[in-house]
Amino acid sequence: MDDVRVAAIASLTPLEELDLDPFLVDTRSQHEMCAKWAAGRGYVVTRQLLFYGLRPDHVGLWADVDAGLVDVFVAPNERVLARALTSVPEFSAECARRGVRLETAGLDEPAYDATKKAHIHRRLSMPTAGYDGC
Repeated sequence: MDDVRVAAIASLTPLEELDLDPFLVDTRSQHEMCAKWAAGRGYVVTRQLLFYGLRPDHVGLWADVDAGLVDVFVAPNERVLARALTSVPEFSAECARRGVRLETAGLDEPAYDATKKAHIHRRLSMPTAGYDGC
């Protein structure tokens, strides 16, 4: 049997919103949540997508679907999906029209204390300095 191929959607939220909603800024944890959801079902994450306010008809969303490389879109939760796309209802309708499932992982978000927020801030503010987030 072929693997179910998943495209994991994360929201590319500005670092300035770290204190307001750290999970929306923490794309690494968003993708980890999607991967955990997929692994729990025996699915394979084949694409990690980062969007902020993308139109549901954008070609970047559908290229892998049209090529037969994606069977399911998953986002960590509705809040992330709403930030990633300009219209979740339009995206849902397009998924239905194209026969692609849209899921939310719905797992618990990680807890964020000052140390974890500082780690995220450092990782995202120093990518060109060679910092790899470890």
